[in-house]
Amino acid sequence: MAYQQSDLDKLHATLVAVATGAQEVQFADGRRTKFQTVEGVTAAISVVEAQLRMQQRALGGIVRHRTPYYRSGL
Repeated sequence: MAYQQSDLDKLHATLVAVATGAQEVQFADGRRTKFQTVEGVTAAISVVEAQLRMQQRALGGIVRHRTPYYRSGL
């Protein structure tokens, strides 16, 4: 599933709201999630941020692969 910047913005706004009580957030694709703790919101924020970074890298066209080097020649 692809997240959007608006989803991240909503999560940041929800972080403030959860500090005062339970808050529900609706994502761009229509899903609703109810958060009870600040830790739950911060975990969701880190997941969405990581997903957005991966999407940006994919759009950039740069793909990095690591090739292992073994001294034995394998």
